[in-house]
Amino acid sequence: MNAYLTASAHAQDDPADFWRQQARLLDWMRFPQQIFEQQSREHYQWFADGQLNTCHLALDRHVEAGNGERLALIYDSPVTGQQQRFTYRQLLEQVARCAGMLRTLGVEQGDRVILYMPMIPEAVIGMLACARLGAVHSVVFGGFSAAELALRIDDAQPKVLLTASCGIEYERVVAYKPLVDKALESVAQPPAHVVVVARPQAAAELRAGRDADWQTLMACAEAVPAVALASGDPLYVLHTSGTTGKPKGVVRDNGGHAVALNYSMQAVYDAQPGEVFWAASDIGWVVGHSYIVYGPLIRGCTTLLYEGKPVRTPDAGAFWRVIAEHRVNVFFTAPTAFRAIKREDPHGALREGHDLSCLKAVYVAGERLDPATYDWLDQSLACPVIDHWWQTETGWPIVSTPHDACHCPIKPGSAGLPVPGYNLAIVDDQGDPLPCGEPGNIVLRLPLPPGVLTTLWRDRQRFVDSYLSTFPGYYLSGDGGYVDAEGYVFVMGRIDDVINVAGHRLSSGSLEEALGEHPAVAECAVVALDDVLKGEVPVGFVVLKQDAQIDPGQLERELIERVRERVGALASLRQVLVLKRLPKTRSGKILRKTIRGLARGPSVPVPATIEDPQVLDELRELFAQRGFYPDSQE
Repeated sequence: MNAYLTASAHAQDDPADFWRQQARLLDWMRFPQQIFEQQSREHYQWFADGQLNTCHLALDRHVEAGNGERLALIYDSPVTGQQQRFTYRQLLEQVARCAGMLRTLGVEQGDRVILYMPMIPEAVIGMLACARLGAVHSVVFGGFSAAELALRIDDAQPKVLLTASCGIEYERVVAYKPLVDKALESVAQPPAHVVVVARPQAAAELRAGRDADWQTLMACAEAVPAVALASGDPLYVLHTSGTTGKPKGVVRDNGGHAVALNYSMQAVYDAQPGEVFWAASDIGWVVGHSYIVYGPLIRGCTTLLYEGKPVRTPDAGAFWRVIAEHRVNVFFTAPTAFRAIKREDPHGALREGHDLSCLKAVYVAGERLDPATYDWLDQSLACPVIDHWWQTETGWPIVSTPHDACHCPIKPGSAGLPVPGYNLAIVDDQGDPLPCGEPGNIVLRLPLPPGVLTTLWRDRQRFVDSYLSTFPGYYLSGDGGYVDAEGYVFVMGRIDDVINVAGHRLSSGSLEEALGEHPAVAECAVVALDDVLKGEVPVGFVVLKQDAQIDPGQLERELIERVRERVGALASLRQVLVLKRLPKTRSGKILRKTIRGLARGPSVPVPATIEDPQVLDELRELFAQRGFYPDSQE
């Protein structure tokens, strides 16, 4: 029996013993005696009586073990032409002082700190400093608008906000401070302090009494030790879009998170201490939390922080340059990145001349790895290309192909096999198990393993309603798919109305809210349509008020700009179609699935519940005019 089957059987037959063995691989301040404690089917806790500190696990313990001179962090910024390297000892010194800086601003255990930062070392330092104090950090992606930032500030109610004067998108400088100031004008309880990292690309105006310069405060800060925390104490809140406009604050604990990430670094990614691990994501997303910051450092790897894009920084050979230059052993990014590279360099000319022999494996996640992109990568690289699947809510992979390729070969189109610790099932809409090969709802049997979200921030009932109530005894993933006869999982897409743009989940509700506020719009819908580069892109459909006097082209431009301002450019809304009416059921529900199907081709089954089938003819005509049916054009 191979290692994967052995671990899967152990995790399923005796989960407490399985996770006890994984917990022993970490340095606890008090090792837990109660590995698993269950109050009810929906309420349980891992390592309840244990004490530890995630920052200590990521930094101090490696220095104490004599590995202080090992490289911990590489910062590579092609957009500024800068690189920096930090050993574990150097990174620890910076983090301990940053924790001291936060403490002088009044931050203590349990307080919240928001980070609205670009991909710079100070972002990593700030996250780890919060973990050192037991403060709960909430990282907000720097590309979000002031309105989205304000929503997260109102939810987290931070004592301090850490930011920078600007971020850089290709050659464009994005000033952050004006966005921060605008967000703080609208929140109910603004933070007492804003700390700004000054970057030479843009100056930031500091408001007396509230704002401070990062370097000035760090210069006089004193290092502080790591605080002993209960395993169940929250490490961070990360907001992910829901099907309504209000984001959901995923809460991650300290103990289960550390154990699960350390396990996944070995069991999923085969990353060994001292190896270079690069997750080409952003710290604003869960990948950045788990596999830029915490996972690699807890494991004792060198992690790579990249401020750039797969293309245009300076070209589509950027990733290959970074891998070769820094001798990356394990690389992780989204399929979208490779589709962008393939679009600009289809024959791989820019890959030539780069020594990629250091690569052990390339991992992709965020959306489905389509077979065409897999084939292109598989033919381009000598190492395995492994699709895997997980979510913001789980924090670490649910499904992946084990690196024991002899016993577990890669199947293109499949995300792999369930990772040991997860008990995955496919059920129909009534919650009954489905046979192999039949698509349905992907669910996870309770209890969930360590590291998965413990609740939603300040909203336990929404956590139960969103994830645990649809199918009692199961966690609802929100994705659909099937399992084949050999146990391989095929994830086919979302079953709700959350839109996945290049791996970034956006709420259709928040986009519709932005469209619906236009004075000419009577009602609207936003639907995810297929996109060859980004997987999905949102397309807006609006019905105008009867007295609206506006040119459709002008309206489209105004609505696109409105979404960009309210949600951010990453929403990628590029088209808004004006309809006389939306296709609906007799009960008034918008038929989004029918719209999606009609966008793929003019023939679509007419739902039995549709209010007026003639509305589909209007949609067909509009889609044809917009070029959705190129094969049907004369």
